Amino acid sequence: MLNFNEKLSIIESFPQLQRKNVSLGRVNFQFADSVSEKKNIVYHLHPNGNGFVYAGELAGYPTDAKGMVNIREFSAEELKQIIHESIQSLSPRTVEEEAVAGDAYEETWVNRDGQTLLLVEEEDMWNVYAGLNLDGTFNSYGEAIQYLDEEGFQLLS
Repeated sequence: MLNFNEKLSIIESFPQLQRKNVSLGRVNFQFADSVSEKKNIVYHLHPNGNGFVYAGELAGYPTDAKGMVNIREFSAEELKQIIHESIQSLSPRTVEEEAVAGDAYEETWVNRDGQTLLLVEEEDMWNVYAGLNLDGTFNSYGEAIQYLDEEGFQLLS
């Protein structure tokens, strides 16, 4: 388990987050550019190492009623991953995402290295984009998901 200072160091490595000291030595980190009313990415990081990260828009994390995940037992890599995914889930769409998806149904997928792919339903097909570049076309949602999973990507939002 990481201690408070180790967690603090990892969290402070994300320049998008702003530190806000709260009571009892706890610290919040906010994402000012959030497209949601949710601004706290890290909530009540306590000197004992306990704390929470917002994952309400993410798949694969056990969240409480407020969409928070307890990070007490997280490794450094797990902490970096969930913070990155949380920021991504609350970030405005990029110009490339807007150009590719427009009003079509879309999903954002991310891997451990922070690379993102966009899955878009277009005319009864499922296309995977890396930025503006078409990465693959699939006949079904299931085929597209299988490809993304095999490539190490997870659904972000």
